[in-house]
Amino acid sequence: MKRKVYHSDPEIMHGAVVFVGTRVPVSSLFDHLEDDFSLEEFLDNFPTVKREQCLAVLEESKHHAEEAALAPIA
Repeated sequence: MKRKVYHSDPEIMHGAVVFVGTRVPVSSLFDHLEDDFSLEEFLDNFPTVKREQCLAVLEESKHHAEEAALAPIA
């Protein structure tokens, strides 16, 4: 069973989806990448987030995008 790398809790960052064990929103990873920051720069800026967590989020996003691309259009 895969370990969860992100979660949402109303008591943490007003329920934003954050990396487990941190208060860092997952959206901040995507924001940094969109702004041309490297993964290394993101990790330097947010030392509580582990590389493995980022890679798992990116892999899951890739999987969802691939599924969406294959879904029939209604």
